[in-house]
Amino acid sequence: MLNLSRLLAESGSDSMDDSLRYSRESRHSSSGTGRNRGPVVVWNITRACNLSCRHCYAGEKSSPHPEEISTGEALKVIEDLAQLNVPVLLFSGGEPLMRDDLEKLIERARRLGIRVALSSNGTLLTEQRARRLECLDLSYIGISIDGGPELHNDFRRDNSAFERSIEGLRRCREIGQKVGLRFTMVEENRRALSDIFRLMEREDIPRLCLYHLVPQGRGINFRDRMMAAEEKRVLLDEIIERADDLADRSDRWQILTVANQADGVYLYLKLKESGDPRAEKIYRYLARSGGNRSGQAIACIDWQGKVHPDQFSFSHNVGDLKKRSFIDIWRDSPVELLQKLRKREEYIKGRCSRCRWFEICGGSMRSRAEALTGSYWAADPGCYLKEKEITADSAEKIGRRSI
Repeated sequence: MLNLSRLLAESGSDSMDDSLRYSRESRHSSSGTGRNRGPVVVWNITRACNLSCRHCYAGEKSSPHPEEISTGEALKVIEDLAQLNVPVLLFSGGEPLMRDDLEKLIERARRLGIRVALSSNGTLLTEQRARRLECLDLSYIGISIDGGPELHNDFRRDNSAFERSIEGLRRCREIGQKVGLRFTMVEENRRALSDIFRLMEREDIPRLCLYHLVPQGRGINFRDRMMAAEEKRVLLDEIIERADDLADRSDRWQILTVANQADGVYLYLKLKESGDPRAEKIYRYLARSGGNRSGQAIACIDWQGKVHPDQFSFSHNVGDLKKRSFIDIWRDSPVELLQKLRKREEYIKGRCSRCRWFEICGGSMRSRAEALTGSYWAADPGCYLKEKEITADSAEKIGRRSI
């Protein structure tokens, strides 16, 4: 996750709130994270969803899984996460609001000092439900909108989805619950980005997360509709320009990109080429954050209590919380895949292995590499940097710079 707004802010410091996900000291840690800190955990708490989005990475169903984790089991897991000092717990799905015990789980996590956020389609956010969530000191609700009404409804396969999502978003705003937009960038909706920025300003939504597609679950059908490298560069230019403009106007706006660590390198190179003094601050931040941290400072729990390196790696189980504690799975006895991810520079192949920016990118998304090449350790085809931009240069190779 790259917070473009804070990186571009003239007065911004090198320390960014979103960097809590990653720390330089965790790069080669056997536990995957820094001292006395657990990973950020994405918990797909249910597979049930009231929509059937065409690009859903979780491949949700209309009903819960028959072996879905129980309330009692989930509460025990939360106790375990708190013991490991997990800083953030993001409840996702499916649609997390389909679980009747969601508020109970949030309440337990908050009581134990874990920040909690929610990823939702927004359609089930009635006024009553929104007020219950706001009373629990929920940090943030991210609502997915993938274009204007017609395009969004087509993605959701529901002709009323856009209207209901916007209504849910407005209910949150009316009661003071922090809320933001989430937009997944694919070939079909890349021209709708300007609509999303207009929606953000019109509805006074201060946060926008722009996701690069990771084709997993039902999203595997989008493998042949990924944006070309040059299209991504054009889109990033627009995003950076808009984020810079909003940062100039107010520090309340937050524009973030997610699931492609090439974005940070592209931003740095773009500013450096233009002689922008902010480039060095951005470089120092990227060097400290260390890029992708799946299996290190990012973890995922699914609706059955299975643990994965991240929310896009459902095909890779690294433990079962119905049999072992999260602490044991993640820190004390990590399986081979987690051990390899914590030494990924020894295993990732292709252009990533010779890229000058590897230590600030981490090879980006392993799950996208696997979906598009068949190999978990191949170079990520989602990278849009040009060959001349990744060629090693001893004078500037990250490992040889003072940071």
